[in-house]
Amino acid sequence: MPAAPEPEILAAFEAAKGFMPPHEGLALYAAAVEAGRLGLPLLEVGTYCGRSTILLADAARRAGVTALTVDHHRGSEEQQPGWDYHDPETVDPEIGLMDTLPAFRRTLHRAGLEDHVVALVGRSPQVAAVWNSPVGLVFVDGGHTDEHANADYEGWVPHLAEGGLLAIHDVFPDPEDEFTGQAPYRVYLRALASGAFTEVSATDSLRVLRRTGAGI
Repeated sequence: MPAAPEPEILAAFEAAKGFMPPHEGLALYAAAVEAGRLGLPLLEVGTYCGRSTILLADAARRAGVTALTVDHHRGSEEQQPGWDYHDPETVDPEIGLMDTLPAFRRTLHRAGLEDHVVALVGRSPQVAAVWNSPVGLVFVDGGHTDEHANADYEGWVPHLAEGGLLAIHDVFPDPEDEFTGQAPYRVYLRALASGAFTEVSATDSLRVLRRTGAGI
């Protein structure tokens, strides 16, 4: 049976601001627990307000490792003013730009998980370029353009240990979902075509792949 979070962790996840549905969250948690057995950090690209981070942080705590989050906290394209996923509560009233970092920190504090997370605040390619340690999980849930999705993949997959897991969120094969899920879908196809990954699970828009070879 897949590992599942304790009721209080699941409740904190469901109460947090974000977009991942519970059944996908449970699949992500199971993958994070499995990846944690490698004894390496669990990394998330695209944090928003920390909803999915709760699950990764609890899995990291369970494994005795650290969860890493990478986000500039200014919001992705579809979260900007005028778009469907924009939340005015995430805008810094002083500068008029999105800033989800305070909400992210509150989320972790309420869940009692601050000590198990290191937040890397910056753009994914810049952080990846200076990162030089292996990770056991890469969870790609950042920008949904081809430019950003491919940059996340190219920046972080080289750091994924053999046997580690690559999780990709918002994988929507239907061309009607061009803005919200086609770029992650194309990254998912790219990973499979590379020959470096085998698929572990598919839970609606969440795909989990295991790294079994070299190349990206």
